[in-house]
Parts: sequence; structure tokens; C-alpha cells
Amino acid sequence: MIRCQSLSWGAPGQPLTPPVDLELTKGSLTAVIGANGTGKSSLLKVIAGLQKPLSGRVKLDVSGNGGISFLPQQQYLDRQFPISLHELVSAGFWGSKQPAQVRRQLLANVLENWNLAGLEHRPLMALSGGELQRALLARLSLSESPLLLLDEPHAALDELGQELLWKHIHQWHAEDRTQVVVCHDLAAVRQHMPQTLLIKNSGCLFDSSNVLIQPQAQPCRVAC
Repeated sequence: MIRCQSLSWGAPGQPLTPPVDLELTKGSLTAVIGANGTGKSSLLKVIAGLQKPLSGRVKLDVSGNGGISFLPQQQYLDRQFPISLHELVSAGFWGSKQPAQVRRQLLANVLENWNLAGLEHRPLMALSGGELQRALLARLSLSESPLLLLDEPHAALDELGQELLWKHIHQWHAEDRTQVVVCHDLAAVRQHMPQTLLIKNSGCLFDSSNVLIQPQAQPCRVAC
């Protein structure tokens, strides 16, 4: 569960939106949409504890193993870092107490599921944008986190990659994991995401995706 109380974020003295009150229940699947510069990525960082809010607070209930898993945008990654795809994906086992044999089989399965088999020894700098994104998503798949924060997970993915992404998002939803997903594809949001938070500099809206993603939807000052 995620509870935001009078939450605002942005640069010091420059909040990106009026204070937000928002509660996301355990196992919910929520899209975050809005124009560039409205603070969608920053909101995920605030929820993850990577950025301090300007006001208010975030309360999380992530009881169980795994804590929080955060998928950042590729632009924040160092492609020159000297590790292989195998090492990157294996980082998803961090904190796992599973036997080595079990981890090896899980790794083989997740590489197959994300169409990465055969690329294990390829360095990051040699991966295409789509391969790197699928590797990051494969790493996420190995975590046991009850809370998944995904910042534009569809970026750089081709049609097949996006099909794999939505398949896994629905699978994680069935596993009762809480997911918050920044997404620019409104048609995909309407099709795949039950509820949406729309962020604008003048306010926010929180509603069913089918209701909210309409031309007449207007921002409001009231708490989400």
C-alpha cells in the first residue's frame, strides 16, 4: 500500500503540482501520465525514497521480502560500466536466500522469457536499446519485491518487447504486487491499466483509466 499525504515535489521552492493526497491499495496497478516536466519520474523517486519531497510524506506498507524494485529510465544508466548482461540480470537476486541451483534455473527461465537467451556474455555497451531494456526488466522479474515502480518501461521496446512487457505486468498484477507505471502510450494505458494518476502543474486527477483518459478530463485542486 502507498499513501501520499499532502505530498509535493520538485526543485526547492518550485513544486511541480499542488499537494497531493493519494492512496494506492496493495496489489493495485496504476498508470502515471502527464506532459513532460510535470514530475512523473520525480514522483516515483520520492516514493522510492531516492528524492526528498518538498512537503508532506509517503507511507509504504511493503511487508515481506524484497522491499521496493525501481526501474529507472535508460538515460540514467552508465552503458560503459564493465559488466555483462548475465551480471546485470543476476543482480535481481540481491537479498535472495534461494539455493544456487534454484537461482541458476530461475535465471535461465527469465532470460528465455525476455528473449535474451544467448546474450548472457554480451557487455552492456554492446546491447541495443531494446536488449538493455529487456535485461533491466528481466532483472526486475527476479526480485521478490511487493512494490514495483516502473519509469517508462516500454521505452526502446519493439512490438514483441512491448507484448512481453504487458504480459509480465499482468502476471505481477495477478501475484498481488503493487505497481506504479509511468507511461506515455494512452491507448495502452486504457487497455492494460485499471486506474490512472494524471499529473498537471495545475493539479491532478485519479480515476479509472477508461474514465480519466478523455479529452474533456480537467485537472482539479481537490485531493486525488
